[in-house]
Amino acid sequence: MLQLPRWLENCFERRSALLAQPRAAFYAALLVPLLCALQALLLGQDDGWDMRNYHLYNPYALLNGRLAIDMSPAGFQSYFNPLLDLPYYLLTLYAPAPLAGAVFGALHGLNFIPLAGIARLLLPGRQRVALLLALAGCLGAGFLSELGNSMGDNLTSLLVLSSLYMVLRRCAGAAQAQAQALASGVGALLLAGVLMGAAAGLKLTNVNYAVALCLALLLWPLPFWRRIAQAWWFGVGVLAGMAATAGYWWYTLWRLFGNPLFPQFNNLFASPLAAPLGVLDAEHLPRHLGEALLWPFIFTRDIARIAEVPLRQLIWPLVYGLLLVAALHTLWRWWKAAGGSGKAGDAGTTSTTGMTSTASMTSTASFTLAARLLLVFFVLGYLIWLKLFSIYRYLVPLELLAPLLVWLLLHSLFSAAVARRLAGWSLLLCALYTLPFVSWGHGGWSSTAFRAEVPAFARPEGTVIYMVRTPMAWLTRFFQPQVAFLAIGSGFPESEAYLQRLQARAAARSAPHYVMLPAAVNIREAGAQRKLALVRSLGLTASAARCARLDGWLRRVRFQVEVQPLPAG
Repeated sequence: MLQLPRWLENCFERRSALLAQPRAAFYAALLVPLLCALQALLLGQDDGWDMRNYHLYNPYALLNGRLAIDMSPAGFQSYFNPLLDLPYYLLTLYAPAPLAGAVFGALHGLNFIPLAGIARLLLPGRQRVALLLALAGCLGAGFLSELGNSMGDNLTSLLVLSSLYMVLRRCAGAAQAQAQALASGVGALLLAGVLMGAAAGLKLTNVNYAVALCLALLLWPLPFWRRIAQAWWFGVGVLAGMAATAGYWWYTLWRLFGNPLFPQFNNLFASPLAAPLGVLDAEHLPRHLGEALLWPFIFTRDIARIAEVPLRQLIWPLVYGLLLVAALHTLWRWWKAAGGSGKAGDAGTTSTTGMTSTASMTSTASFTLAARLLLVFFVLGYLIWLKLFSIYRYLVPLELLAPLLVWLLLHSLFSAAVARRLAGWSLLLCALYTLPFVSWGHGGWSSTAFRAEVPAFARPEGTVIYMVRTPMAWLTRFFQPQVAFLAIGSGFPESEAYLQRLQARAAARSAPHYVMLPAAVNIREAGAQRKLALVRSLGLTASAARCARLDGWLRRVRFQVEVQPLPAG
């Protein structure tokens, strides 16, 4: 029985030997984005909730001055930075829809390049392993679920990973004696900061990665003030990047509403046009400390706690468990080294410092300066995410890095042969478990991405359409541009002043006012009927016992249907 795994390992070693060739990295950097583009085409047109709510509305509002006309037709998301959504909006507006999907799939696939670069830095001379770990990162549930769509996490992760690569490149393989020489390079730190800041400015949920990498730079083996200087220059770059991608928008919101992040963090900025609340999407956070300590195991068992679609993943319990074991192992080695040096001192040995240092280095043999910086960045990024958001989509940069971290942690705990085998099989299991992966919603392709038939109003400059449901803001661009869209009960944190402004804008328009409601259409009905026909053909609905058995199976495989027994008679 043990021969089969070994035979499979040997077969895989032979088949993947091409990845060790000098040009393999170049060809992989071309092939992976191409495959991602093809997969995006297979998935179809993006039709997710966020796309219909604000990914199309926000750039439309930016280009057409809608802030002075509309009031939160997409809820509080109406005021997110529209720059991130502008490329997708323009592509779908002027290019064939499949081309837009393929372009975004390829852009998302570019994450493979900095990811492979990071792996090659940390595993010098192991190109084959580095490329495979980068590929494993691109097979994560979160990354695959957003492939080719407009949600932005896969796009900004490219900036986050590129920034991390630039920082790690400065310290990869650096020994203590070389650290002083590597302290220079302010330009590289600034550029890395600009990339990270650009990601945070485009999507504020990336700010935890900027903070994490800035703090990780303090671990550099330099005198205290030089560590502060490194973090300082990186932070200056972050601020410059944020100003470049979000400065104009934040200034606009500050000028119009008195809050640059309107309406979020209004407990700090106190705009009269919103309720005094902080982060508005906090329903996914752990409920108490016990849940926070076991969070990867909890959300893996019940992914609905942090995601609206049934993502399947195992990588997070694996990473979290390995981090705990590695931390305990390191503490045990430190304790053992401290005890050993104490005995040596009693025996009259004068080299206790050297013995302690040697023991500590042995416990983390695979953790170079670059690897330690990556580890601290990963842990801090996760902890800040846990505290602020706890929404799975915002973990995409760390999910991409997770297979590499699994490899490093296992090699710090076991011999190379054992660690390689454990890493290979566990990462294969994690990749297979994500399949079939789910997405945030797709439709069929047509030449035009979005279209709608809307009525023409005789007096559009005096017309108001009230939005009482989301997500429908994508429809606004098809109406006459003079029509005002005012949201009521859209989830926006309304204040008394906000309601007064809404009433004033409505009163200033004397043409008829309308309410736009969604049609009562069950978009899942056709799929449900196909699944029902399948189980009937297999005889799984013939009796109450078989229905109960079917219900148990479907709950395990997450078939996204519910079994309801028919009433007797």
